[in-house]
Amino acid sequence: MSNHPGGDAARLDLATPRHAPQGGDPELDEAARKAAASKEAADTVLQAFGGVRGMVDMTLPGLVFIVTYNITHQVSAAAWAALALSALFVVVRLAKRETVQHAFSGVFGVAIGAWISMKSGRAEDFYLPGLLWNVGYCIGLAVSALVRWPLIGLMLGPITGEMFTWRKENPGRLRAYTKATWAWVVIMSIKPVILFPLYFTHNVNLLGWLKVALGIPPLLLAMYVTWQILLKAPPPIKAPLDEDDEEPAK
Repeated sequence: MSNHPGGDAARLDLATPRHAPQGGDPELDEAARKAAASKEAADTVLQAFGGVRGMVDMTLPGLVFIVTYNITHQVSAAAWAALALSALFVVVRLAKRETVQHAFSGVFGVAIGAWISMKSGRAEDFYLPGLLWNVGYCIGLAVSALVRWPLIGLMLGPITGEMFTWRKENPGRLRAYTKATWAWVVIMSIKPVILFPLYFTHNVNLLGWLKVALGIPPLLLAMYVTWQILLKAPPPIKAPLDEDDEEPAK
């Protein structure tokens, strides 16, 4: 899978699959088209959210924090362990020349949580920035859908190569992105609804383990729902390339 916007998934031609037989069985052609659409939708959603590697990068530091805290009973040791792991993820990605967007966002969030928890001396404060981010993210998703600039479309448009053509040239695609964005609002609000009350009980162990448990499953569910919605949506209309971006004729 390409790590660059407009990569393999974005270049996929849904109207005529690359290996579709010409003049063959119409049912086979339709099956090939649907398979291509399915692959593009799945690859696009997975790529936008960092893939499996991105989800692991976001989840493991929280796990390391709660495990280290249970072993040492020291907030600073747990915070430094989580921060060191996040920094290691960035270094590994840089060494492999992979995209570091999700790794950097992860280390930034862990750094804030580590600093707050070490300052307050309360282990549960390590999770506070993530909880606040979840609330803000859900609000941002809802507002974007209401103003007809759904955030899921803004994230996936550059990857599919359609950019923002879905807003005025592809109303079916706009409806799909809006529907997917509302699905994310509902699914991603599960975490703060469950975890915020636990934060105020100061039950660090339950908060920490549930935070880890609720890290990947809601994200996978939201991605799956988005994939299903995009399967039924019209194909993307590719945005025209600027003259400077076009390859010279040979």
